[in-house]
Amino acid sequence: MPVAVSGHRACVPNVMETPQLPALRSYHSWIANETLEDYSLRYAARSFRRWSPFVIANTALGGISFLALEAIGGAITLSYGFANAFPAILVTCLFVFVTSLPIAYYSSRHNIDMDLLTRGAGFGYIGSTITSLIYATFTFIFFALEGVIMAQALNLFADVPLVLGYVISSVVIIPITFMGVTLISKLQLLSQPIWIAMHLAPFAYILLAHPDTLDEWAAFVGSDMTGEGFNFLAFGSAVGVLCALSIQIGEQVDYLRFLPDKTRENRFRWWAAVIAAGPGWIVVGGFKILCGSLLAVLAIQAGLSRSTALEPIHMYIKAYEYVSPDPRVVLALAAVFVLISQVKINVTNAYAGSLAWSNFFSRVTHYHPGRVVWLVFNILISLLLMLLGIFQTLELVLAVYSIIAAAWIGSIFADLAILKPLGVSPAFPEFKRAYLYNFNPVGCGSMAMASFVAFLCFSGIFGVMVQAYAAPIAFVTALGCAVAIGVATKGRYYLARQPVELPATRLDSNLCAICGVTYERSDMVHCTFYEQPICSLCCSLDSHCHDVCKSPGGALETSRTRYFGRALPHMRDKIAPRMGQRLLKVAGVLFALAVVAGGVFLLTYRLIEPGSEQPHLASGQLLLRVFLALLPLLGIGAWWIVLSQESRELAERDLVASLEKLRQTQRDLASNERLAAIGQITATVSHELRNPLGTLVTSADVLFRSLKKADEPVLSELQRLQRNAWRCVRIIEDLLDFSRKHALIVTPILIDRWVAQHVAEQDAARPIKLQLAAGCRISADGERLRQAFSNVLANALQACEGHAVDDAAIVVSTRCEGENAIICVADNGAGMSRETVARVFEPLFSTKAFGVGLGMPLVKRIVEQHGGSVLIDSEQGSGTRVSIVLPRTGAGSS
Repeated sequence: MPVAVSGHRACVPNVMETPQLPALRSYHSWIANETLEDYSLRYAARSFRRWSPFVIANTALGGISFLALEAIGGAITLSYGFANAFPAILVTCLFVFVTSLPIAYYSSRHNIDMDLLTRGAGFGYIGSTITSLIYATFTFIFFALEGVIMAQALNLFADVPLVLGYVISSVVIIPITFMGVTLISKLQLLSQPIWIAMHLAPFAYILLAHPDTLDEWAAFVGSDMTGEGFNFLAFGSAVGVLCALSIQIGEQVDYLRFLPDKTRENRFRWWAAVIAAGPGWIVVGGFKILCGSLLAVLAIQAGLSRSTALEPIHMYIKAYEYVSPDPRVVLALAAVFVLISQVKINVTNAYAGSLAWSNFFSRVTHYHPGRVVWLVFNILISLLLMLLGIFQTLELVLAVYSIIAAAWIGSIFADLAILKPLGVSPAFPEFKRAYLYNFNPVGCGSMAMASFVAFLCFSGIFGVMVQAYAAPIAFVTALGCAVAIGVATKGRYYLARQPVELPATRLDSNLCAICGVTYERSDMVHCTFYEQPICSLCCSLDSHCHDVCKSPGGALETSRTRYFGRALPHMRDKIAPRMGQRLLKVAGVLFALAVVAGGVFLLTYRLIEPGSEQPHLASGQLLLRVFLALLPLLGIGAWWIVLSQESRELAERDLVASLEKLRQTQRDLASNERLAAIGQITATVSHELRNPLGTLVTSADVLFRSLKKADEPVLSELQRLQRNAWRCVRIIEDLLDFSRKHALIVTPILIDRWVAQHVAEQDAARPIKLQLAAGCRISADGERLRQAFSNVLANALQACEGHAVDDAAIVVSTRCEGENAIICVADNGAGMSRETVARVFEPLFSTKAFGVGLGMPLVKRIVEQHGGSVLIDSEQGSGTRVSIVLPRTGAGSS
């Protein structure tokens, strides 16, 4: 059954040549190994989700150990005072809980990560690349912040230089995150009890032994405050910083997608895991922010400077002083706690970042080297930020970032919590490329509008009060715009075409025609380009189809023709002019190389000892000049890498096209051998049977005339004898005609006039409607083309034999498309099954009781002799459309 494509029914080209591709793509071993890959870019398969709800929830909550929360709580308290920080924390916690709940539910219910959820929640396939980049930015910013905190602990406890501490805090994460959720879940399970005990112990001592410290904390006035008490401006500024935490739900759902399916037996545990590890993270997170607020005040009152008081290692040294009077024990406990906390969170940051970069680059470059490659890339960027001193600009970075975060969350929340319940958007978040528009104005438009408005507010042109509330304004604007755009467009940009239900199998899985691996049906799509099921990853990475599954049938045929060999000699000419795409790839590779090189030079600069003979300033200028001189070489290297990749892709295309040409040659050879056998058999049959058949026909005719007055049964049998004798004669003539090769006698033909003339000559029992709009000439053998056209028209008439005359509809139309003229014969008859369409051009194949099976093969041969092709679109019970495509020679009037 043909698949509907953008309102058109897909044409099936020369069905004997329908692509049956071998495994075109094989992935690296670390991509094929899902224990390492963790179904990045994919639906998390049921077979992989073997953990209990408790284990998944524990793994997700393990990442809430990040001490940047304490630093943020301390920063806003020292700036705006307890009276403004405390309500800001409570309001933000409520906001994050409410907005995170639908995100956690839909991700857990459909087993997809944040990026895949965003695709189907209003952003589209390409539109969500922007959010993937935003999400990746969130992960490496917080990785850098946590890495700095870890390096500070190593420096204070073991006198490790800060720069070396940055490197250690980055490298130690790689082997743990390399194995994905399998090893991360074990790490979180083992470390969680220790971390909880070490975190709660000092606060229990403070509450029990020194409850008066809470009064001192509540009375603290911030440095940016001119008076005591609540202030709307300070409250808004604190909320603006805290709103950046709303994207943390993305890291939570990266684990929640591995929850088992919700069943009647586990529904309570399932919901408990979703709520606790989804929106519930902010309950733990809010407590930690308050802890950081308290400890920062205690550190300031102990005489520490603001910058030192905001370092979590000094916060917890101050906390553990309430536990033990021994400075060495206090330092050891604080350092161990910080190290455990940072390892727990940074495996989550690195893991989430590897998923985000995988999603981003797979769509930009149609290339996926594996999650572990992007894991290292994400950690390198984080290391670069550590060396640049990101911790010193914590509040500014988070204030700016919170605007984008609020706009993104507002758009997603509007779709999941409002548009889906209203039925404006689909009930399920579709994530597969084959079914999505590239851009959906609901998410992309609302987020762009909200970000623009909020940044105007943040710039201060509307006053300091509006500036302070830029992040909440971004959320409200995104929410309102998303709902308005969704209702205005009636949700039409969510699905480019309706998902096709693949045939059910015993294991509820299908084999991908491209990579040859079996995946569950939820991760599979029906590809109209290859006419086979393929997995969602192969669908994402395919660069040959050009999204023709979401285009009319003509575009599908053009793309197939370009890829499968007919236009292969021009392929190189088509690839070279794509300078925009090529330059984009070069820019991406250059950026990656520049990040690595910049990190190396910055690391070298930071490792230079202050007491060395050469001053820091001179060293920095020297390294900067070397780096700038290296950039052109990096540009050349990026260009070479892109060219190498294009050469590989071109070689792959040539190989695939050659394999398809070889397959077509094998099919042609088999067809020629079959035709040769038919010719030999026909010559023998004709020689041996024509004379006896002639005698039989003559004798039957004599008997019929002699027995005119015989009874009806006798006359009926004589008529049947005549019919079958003549049928045998026609079969022999058809076989002889099919086995001969006729030379074409080509003359110019006005296509519309020619069609009208031959339809008028048909002795049809049913009316035939004409729609002639080609208005052009073709060069063709009129007699041979008439034979092909008559066969197609006869098939249409026979297909409508079961219908009443008034109900049957046969339409013959002509039109021009580009350099081709098309004659189309459509009927509303019985139609054909997909299997029948696939064999319709096979010689001697027929579904008719008395058919020989040479009509359509003869049509195909005649049309191809004219340099054209035959396209069939048929659906059982809905009729058939046969299009004869012929090259035109010029325009004319009919």
